[in-house]
Amino acid sequence: MGIPPTDHPIHVLILCTGNSARSVLAEATLNHLAKGRFRAWSAGSRPAGRVNPAAIAQLEASGISTAGLSSKSWDAFATDDAPHFDIVITVCDSAAGETCPVFLGAPVRTHWGQPDPAAVEGPPEAIAHAFREAHNLIVRRIDRLMKLPLASIPRAEWRTWLDRIGREVT
Repeated sequence: MGIPPTDHPIHVLILCTGNSARSVLAEATLNHLAKGRFRAWSAGSRPAGRVNPAAIAQLEASGISTAGLSSKSWDAFATDDAPHFDIVITVCDSAAGETCPVFLGAPVRTHWGQPDPAAVEGPPEAIAHAFREAHNLIVRRIDRLMKLPLASIPRAEWRTWLDRIGREVT
């Protein structure tokens, strides 16, 4: 089974524990770069309640809209009226190890772990650098995702291809 028709974007949920930095960076970036081919949301197992200001600053510096971004629980996407996801990506090791809710649509799950820029302490320049590096990695991975010929890859093989991105793109 291939991806949904081209008039229906591939729905992607990006998960992290706090949903304040990496997952939000990935959500906004995928929505920005995918030009309708993908539609992304993000959530967390224990949401921080606000998006990290350094994540907002990084997105704005990259020309990516921050409108509507928020830190929210993954429980918001485990309801009957939630979008049906094709892909669920965890971006932090702790969220990858947690038992996720059951999401509608039987999504393909993958893990694209990376260091948490929100854990960096120090002067503003060091924090900005950490967010820039985290975002650069996200952009490289999203670029690879968008180049996958998902329409010609059987859905049963998606995880292999998606896992490869998480391992190889560093």
